[in-house]
Amino acid sequence: MDLKDIQNLIKFVAKSGASEVKLEMEDIKITIKTGTERTETTILQHAPSHIPQMAASPMTSQAPAQVAIADSAVIEAAVKYIEITSPIIGTFYRRPSPDKPVFVEVGDVVSPHTVVCMVEAMKLFNEIESEVSGKIVKILVEDGTPVEYGQPIFLVDPS
Repeated sequence: MDLKDIQNLIKFVAKSGASEVKLEMEDIKITIKTGTERTETTILQHAPSHIPQMAASPMTSQAPAQVAIADSAVIEAAVKYIEITSPIIGTFYRRPSPDKPVFVEVGDVVSPHTVVCMVEAMKLFNEIESEVSGKIVKILVEDGTPVEYGQPIFLVDPS
């Protein structure tokens, strides 16, 4: 799990209104707690042996590295944009066919029901529509690459 995945998880928890979320995987334990006064995120992660531990504090092989992100400004910046996510697993395409123009570019304004891309799953091409209004600020997936269910594919500025 990389930093971008963790940031997306923080955004999701902030939007959901949940008070606490815990995620435990093989080498990572993440707890995100939200409250009315302050948002706090604690990330515990075992450092892989092949990566230099420059940013981590000195530790034994038994103790996990601990990083705390408690600055509300960081979390506010992370939730500034709304994500358009893939509703299915498949291959992401920005255009309806190779000889046609792309559905949307960075800077384009979208509204609900605007087709933003296609996801091909089992030889069926599914048009993906925006569920939000705003301006496309970033395209997160390369054309022709696989996407997962719920994976962010566009960032939209709702203002």
